[in-house]
Amino acid sequence: MKIRIRRAAVAAALAVATVATLAGFAGANVPLTQVSVDPYVNTTSQHATEVEPDTFAFGATVVATFQVGRFFNGGGSDIGFVRSGDGGATWDAPGFLHLTFNSGSQGPYERASDASVAYDAAHGVWLISSLPLLPDVSSPTVLINRSTDDGRTWGSPMSIPPPVSNSVDLDKNWTVCDNHPASPFFGHCYTQFDNFGDGDRMLMSTSTDGGLTWSTPIQPAGHKGLGGQPVVQPSGRVVVPYEALNNAISAFYSDDGGASWSSAVKVAAIHSHDVAGGLRTSPLPSAEIAADGTVYVAWQDCRFRKHCGSNDIVFSTSTDGVSWSAPARVPIDPVTSSADYFIPGLAVDPASSGSSTRLALTYYFYPDAGCTGGCQLDVGYTSSSDGGASWGAPTQLAGPMMLSDIAQTSQGSMVGDYISTSISGATATAVFAVGLPHSGSTFNEAMYAPTTPLPIATTDRATRAASSRGVVVSGTGARNGAIHRR
Repeated sequence: MKIRIRRAAVAAALAVATVATLAGFAGANVPLTQVSVDPYVNTTSQHATEVEPDTFAFGATVVATFQVGRFFNGGGSDIGFVRSGDGGATWDAPGFLHLTFNSGSQGPYERASDASVAYDAAHGVWLISSLPLLPDVSSPTVLINRSTDDGRTWGSPMSIPPPVSNSVDLDKNWTVCDNHPASPFFGHCYTQFDNFGDGDRMLMSTSTDGGLTWSTPIQPAGHKGLGGQPVVQPSGRVVVPYEALNNAISAFYSDDGGASWSSAVKVAAIHSHDVAGGLRTSPLPSAEIAADGTVYVAWQDCRFRKHCGSNDIVFSTSTDGVSWSAPARVPIDPVTSSADYFIPGLAVDPASSGSSTRLALTYYFYPDAGCTGGCQLDVGYTSSSDGGASWGAPTQLAGPMMLSDIAQTSQGSMVGDYISTSISGATATAVFAVGLPHSGSTFNEAMYAPTTPLPIATTDRATRAASSRGVVVSGTGARNGAIHRR
């Protein structure tokens, strides 16, 4: 069965949001397009809210997926998606996967969470993975929806086999495919997730037939954490950076198409400042890969700030997934500024490599880390065309938003535990949650994208040098270990 866009259900809601410059965002530098809106009305979750998008680009096609109708204690009423066929210049009408009984499904699931999107070039299939939640808020499996018509329509979901465990409650899935024709595992797709019910043990499942069937999940020995984002090198090596329970960004890898996985390698200790105002954030990694196989991993980190007073976005690189560079600071502003940066979405141009690797980074931030006079949440963007050695001037994409105008959860106000940026051709696009002023119990938090795809700074304009020097905080990570976050 194909899941087709229910245009009637969303046409009225999108009538005023086809292409709109957000009025009142005095600091924003670019016009934004609203690309989706929550169409549901069940009284058990918060409407209208959309949070936590992921995007992926292959050629000119960009697909975004996200939670719709956020529940206070986890998950959403459904998973939404939206597609662009021209690199983010225009967007199709949004659609919804209808995974839950709140969205019209006849199945047992009340909610869905943690959407991730990938493309399998060998089989010509787009994949969206997500976590279905039962009414007791546990997640027994990972669902995979497939699209064989370039992301326009999506088939009914299928399940990844459950892990071998006495207790199964899954969290934080992420899917990637090997799109390197010369790789011995071209067409293998990999989904990572963790089993919160078994101490956040990391799990990996593999498909070799375009996502139709998946292997029984393997538990890489000793790996406990969450938020793994697998990437695939041209050789076929799969590298999986993740947030480990021991206050570190760690990684493991496979050289045999997912049949077995290595022991853990430490990328760097985590030093993360607690963001003010109770906003839900975490130093989950954002990982991408260049054409030459260099892996880039970014996360929020306060090691360069005096007394760990606020976060920067930092990144580390590796050519083999084993040896990693010292974390370098993305120089959005001086370390003496009052700003706080968090929730990064890093993109790497898969056609670029070496000193010409093109990077794009979207992130949320507070201009004032202490929230003097109230927290003001903004969305920012910066880019690099020399592999992160230097970065262009930052651009504010949206904001300020008030925390009361975004979804409320048991772990704080929420735009998402992650966002995403993708590079298509010569430009970047991002999809992110924006909360506009609202009254009463109905929110106005939806998915937006830049109306015009974002330029990537040329080398002669990228004058802000990244550096791993000037670390103030050292030693073990300045936070507690990973926690359950759906």
